[in-house]
Amino acid sequence: MFTGLIREIGVIEQVRPKSGGAELQVRCEKLMPSLHRGDSIAVDGACLTVTAVSAKGFCADVVAETWSRTIIRWYRRGTKVNLEPALRVGEPLGGHLVLGHVDGVADVVEVQPEGDGKTIWVRPPSSLSRYIAEKGSVALNGVSLTVAAIEGETFSVALVPFTLRETNLGDLVPGSRANLEVDVLARYVERLLGRKVGEEGITLSRLEELGFTARSSSDYRGSPAEL
Repeated sequence: MFTGLIREIGVIEQVRPKSGGAELQVRCEKLMPSLHRGDSIAVDGACLTVTAVSAKGFCADVVAETWSRTIIRWYRRGTKVNLEPALRVGEPLGGHLVLGHVDGVADVVEVQPEGDGKTIWVRPPSSLSRYIAEKGSVALNGVSLTVAAIEGETFSVALVPFTLRETNLGDLVPGSRANLEVDVLARYVERLLGRKVGEEGITLSRLEELGFTARSSSDYRGSPAEL
């Protein structure tokens, strides 16, 4: 479990193909005193397990599913990556609940300067659009962000100067790709309501099935003043 607050920008030293996935060698400094073999760490929002550590960084395996679903397959030596260690009990939840399970790759379509910050317009995979709501939460490359606006197939996020300096989102340009994780709450709501793509949305009959049965005034047994 993570919260979408990046602790360090690491650098990819090596990508070794391995069993349909890869092994990453990542260089970093600030996290190393507290990072151990077996720990979970989010690399651009993808939860990986640390397999080895050294004074200058760590190694982590990437399974085939993660390789095919994330931007990791485009990593090269020198690629900058956002790093966040797993959230510990008692630590502040400064962003939102980020699982580290990347849902897909989003395309950056426009970058607009906004004073010292930037507004970035992103096109998510069409299958994920329904989980994105204005003022809701998303994670781009592991960074917890608020959806500023939605227009057609795209949505925007506002990046403050701190985020531009302390994460790799400051390097995004039109044509860039970013790992996208939608808010897990949206997925659970969909699951609980039993709604799938192409199905009818919330209806009175569906609410009744779930126990939210509306009562008319004729069913009410209280006094008129209580109606």
